[in-house]
Amino acid sequence: MKRNFVTDLEEYKNSRDRNFYGQDTRRKIEIAPGIEIGGPRVVLMAGPCSIESEEQFVMTAARVKENGAAIIRGGIYKPRTSPYSFQGIGRAGYSVLDSVRQLGVPVISEILDVRLIDEMAPHVDVFQVGTRNMFNYALLKELGKINKPVLLKRAMMATIEEFLGAAEYILSHGNANVILCERGIRSFDSNTRFCLDLASIPVLREKSDLPIVVDPSHGTGVARYVESMSLAAIAAGADGLLIEVHPNPDKALSDSKQTISCEDFELLASRANQVANAIGRSI
Repeated sequence: MKRNFVTDLEEYKNSRDRNFYGQDTRRKIEIAPGIEIGGPRVVLMAGPCSIESEEQFVMTAARVKENGAAIIRGGIYKPRTSPYSFQGIGRAGYSVLDSVRQLGVPVISEILDVRLIDEMAPHVDVFQVGTRNMFNYALLKELGKINKPVLLKRAMMATIEEFLGAAEYILSHGNANVILCERGIRSFDSNTRFCLDLASIPVLREKSDLPIVVDPSHGTGVARYVESMSLAAIAAGADGLLIEVHPNPDKALSDSKQTISCEDFELLASRANQVANAIGRSI
């Protein structure tokens, strides 16, 4: 059925009795047995921006899983501003993704092209649509035809309405498993890579029942700010966090400045659980 997220907003709001965190009215999306986004648990998704080798990915996955990550992130195709930057290991990464999935933990990886959907699908549990592809409506329509969760990142200069409109492209084609991801928008200030718009969380919760995840790594672009923004995102009502973690961040082939170490992730996860408990949730 065709939906209109603007005209249906008042009817939608009036038909639901929701509190600020909306735990009883949020759409719950199952990623794997026992793992759902949108429920009382704040789901941690962590791992390297780019998969560099099987050893690096498996080791990072084991460390973050041990410290509370329910989903492992790892990119094999990476859109970069410069065509000369590391673009990911591509199809060679499918077997690496499989090696982590065999450990019993789901993985999320970015999809760049409509032509990659069928070949990537058997190797990932969640498709990530990056900020550059939020307006790629052809890709969104095709992702709407599959029955696999899609994490949709807000474009760096998109309004809330444009963000929700992009989500509707997926929803209107039959895939109800959409997760919204706030990852920061461009501003005039250069102290951070982007301005992490945490105010979007309560706004999105009013306008949609879709789960909301926050990416504090891209949202700040500075590793030392990731923890504080993670805790703030949980307090604001985020259903999950997407965090870049690497065994040796200084040597990461992509996004090294915003990537935290496995040791820092352990501390972050512990403190995140304390904040989650304070508002009646858990990690």
